[in-house]
Amino acid sequence: MRIKIGISMFVLLIGLLAACGNGTENGNEQETDELKMLEVEFQVPDKANISETIELKAIVTYGDERVTDADEVEFEYWEKGNEEDSTKIKSNNNGDGTYSADVTFDTEGIYEMYAHTTARDLHTMPKKSITIGEGTSDDQE
Repeated sequence: MRIKIGISMFVLLIGLLAACGNGTENGNEQETDELKMLEVEFQVPDKANISETIELKAIVTYGDERVTDADEVEFEYWEKGNEEDSTKIKSNNNGDGTYSADVTFDTEGIYEMYAHTTARDLHTMPKKSITIGEGTSDDQE
């Protein structure tokens, strides 16, 4: 009789552990869904000429989904070493998860820029740089 009770308890314990395991898997699926990241592919040419209009473009995704309704996508740029004298411009929402703005640089130099992006209660700001002309200005020489 004791062996039957022992076996029954063992089978019951295995059943409870299996049930707990199934609950954990469902919990992991929910956690995976919640761990989506806000990603921004910031596209900027490496070089451009003085007075050439270039497009700054941000492709915004959340997980595998393109974000067509970001709260903010704003570009900020400045000449390298002079970040306190930056310029900010709002982007155009192209309706397909891409945000863009045209900009023209009037002087040679290396310019750095952020794509300030806020969506899904998250903020990210990838940074890029571009060389205009030869990449040197009168101040840098």
